[in-house]
Amino acid sequence: MATLGNAAKTKEIIQKYQFTFQKKFGQNFLIDGNILGKIVEAAQITETDCVLEIGPGIGTMTQYLAERAKSVVVVEIDKNLIPILQETLSVYQNVKIINEDILKTDIDRIVREENDGKPIKVVANLPYYITTPIVMSLFENHVALQSITIMVQKEVADRMQAVPGTKDYGALSLAVRYYAKPEIIMKVPASCFMPRPNVDSAVIRLIRYDNPPVEVRDEAWLFSIIRASFNQRRKTLVNGLSNAGNLGIRKEKIAEAVELMGLQPSVRGETLSLEQFAELSNYLFRAEA
Repeated sequence: MATLGNAAKTKEIIQKYQFTFQKKFGQNFLIDGNILGKIVEAAQITETDCVLEIGPGIGTMTQYLAERAKSVVVVEIDKNLIPILQETLSVYQNVKIINEDILKTDIDRIVREENDGKPIKVVANLPYYITTPIVMSLFENHVALQSITIMVQKEVADRMQAVPGTKDYGALSLAVRYYAKPEIIMKVPASCFMPRPNVDSAVIRLIRYDNPPVEVRDEAWLFSIIRASFNQRRKTLVNGLSNAGNLGIRKEKIAEAVELMGLQPSVRGETLSLEQFAELSNYLFRAEA
């Protein structure tokens, strides 16, 4: 079974290769075998699954995944970690290592070549500074995937799962709920990492919908409406949208839509559900088309 899930073994590998943590890559390696096991459990990995792991580090979680999955593809941006991965994963014939930036990687090609085009599962301990771009890239590019199970900063996990009217609710909450069902699996203290980060973390699982829960005329337009609604949180929905120059919608038209939806003129975007944003975007899209 996997042997890297502890501080002593991690230190040994780091010292052997004289590896230096790169702040620009947001590197924090998990050193708690119990947590690693729970992440793989939460990801519901089976022997028929192809798993994409983003940012494998020294291969700690990769070993756990390789024990369970049919195949594992790891994408690691730091070239200094590649020889380490080649050693720590050498006993696994079902692991493929790619030295690339995940945001520039052709994931569709990976899905085609490694899993015959069938949906994959994504598992990752994501660098905190780039969590949202990675998750949204996977969703917006319509990568064939079943689920995303990731370790993220606790605040980001809270935002992903937030509901209307709460302080954490925002554009990210709505984007995630458009594509997937979010569920925070567990909180993870900073002491479980090397080096120790300044914040606590959480594991969140996003199970991809076959089809979004709402129907919209135009997906990009929906998210433009959502972003504009939260860019100025203190403003009313009507003022926030009318001030958004990139939308080009007259204030009267927005006020009319709000009234037709049975909402108060003073309503703010942070109180609207995904369903309400879909209704609003469809109305304004028709009106301006």
